[in-house]
Amino acid sequence: QVQLVESGGGLVQPGGSLRLTCAASGFPFNLYTMYWYRQAPGKERERVADISRFGTGTIDSDSVKGRFTISRDNAKNLVYLEMSSLKPEDTAVYYCNTFYDSRHRWGQGTQVTVSS
Repeated sequence: QVQLVESGGGLVQPGGSLRLTCAASGFPFNLYTMYWYRQAPGKERERVADISRFGTGTIDSDSVKGRFTISRDNAKNLVYLEMSSLKPEDTAVYYCNTFYDSRHRWGQGTQVTVSS
């Protein structure tokens, strides 16, 4: 059974940092590209970043380039999203994702709120 479990969200002040973690299980993690998405209230889900099975990361959202970094640890089945210089507009539920067995797989999400 595929499971993606996000953690690390919370309330942070503008300019602060957070590291999100996604723990994956139930599929051969080291063979699959992993993604981070986010969804803000009233907005569509947006792809933030992706990372290949080899560890090549790409930031897909122009609004976070230079501030967010994606990485993974294939030995631990973990993928990370390092977020810095956070802005109120980064407030959203952040989701881990992969495309396995012809289906998108999603975690339950972790809430990130950037507010003073």
